[in-house]
Amino acid sequence: MTAPPGTASAVLSCGEVLTCILPSQQPLDAESAAALLSLRTDERVLVSERPNLYALSPETLTGVDCALPTANGAKVRVVGTVAVRATLTEGRVLQTTAYFRAPADGPDRRRAWGHYLMRPGWVEPLGRLPEQEAADGILRGGRPGELDLGLIADGLLTQLLRHPLLDQAVPFKKSRRTRLRWAALSAPAGPGPSIQRFTLGEGDLRTIRLSVPDGTRPVAVAGLCEDFALHDWLLTTVVRLLDGRLGSVEAPTALTALRPAVEHLMHLWMPRARGDRTLSTLWDVLEQEPGFTRQWQSISQRIRDQLALLNTLAPRRVPTGETT
Repeated sequence: MTAPPGTASAVLSCGEVLTCILPSQQPLDAESAAALLSLRTDERVLVSERPNLYALSPETLTGVDCALPTANGAKVRVVGTVAVRATLTEGRVLQTTAYFRAPADGPDRRRAWGHYLMRPGWVEPLGRLPEQEAADGILRGGRPGELDLGLIADGLLTQLLRHPLLDQAVPFKKSRRTRLRWAALSAPAGPGPSIQRFTLGEGDLRTIRLSVPDGTRPVAVAGLCEDFALHDWLLTTVVRLLDGRLGSVEAPTALTALRPAVEHLMHLWMPRARGDRTLSTLWDVLEQEPGFTRQWQSISQRIRDQLALLNTLAPRRVPTGETT
């Protein structure tokens, strides 16, 4: 979805990504994934099988006319449409994302809806947009009546989780959805993209504040943040699965802890598999602090060591006809 020619440049884009395990005992194949994410009849679901199975829904729009959260309490009314989409990775991990972009200022009065529908995923302020305060307000979360991207993303997630294709059999316990809120401010030409702040909030909330070159497509930032959210969810879920049980050498207990991680999650770790290459360098920041892949590799090695130990301690099976 692109805006018509003549649309002002966006100075701020914001979004929220929800990530969860698909309630299906078996992962969906490519055909079923496309059926699940078929949100519109006029656009097809994009499916890729390399380097892993990945399905991306077409975008839908949610109209908004409400106050925008701001860190300093400034009253800003915005009108427009929020873009919403969903992804499914390896038929197993479902994500929904709601996001928008906004210009530095807008008209003093609300325009006809036709104007906003011609600008998908575009939200205009009535007057000036305090972009820094708006970015921090979105990350902090608004009050009742203010724009809530998480609520919009949750609406699509709830719809998809009720799809008749799903048998509602969660493949393992100790899996909860996570939320990643993001805000990206446009920077003048010259500086490359940067992560200004990444935080692990209370519960399952994460926030990330970005600076991106002027002209960066919001859909590219959304894709990057979906990738961040996917791998944060994987790391969080595996840590929960193994919490306090990885050191046990008692076969039943250890295998109960290890099996879900090995069967369903370990093969999904693939940072930067997709997305805009101009933004992929931002992964380097998260690799240093908090160190996503370093922690994942450490956990993966412990799992391999545990499996090797269990194999060593397991009674040796004697083939039929052989004596010991």
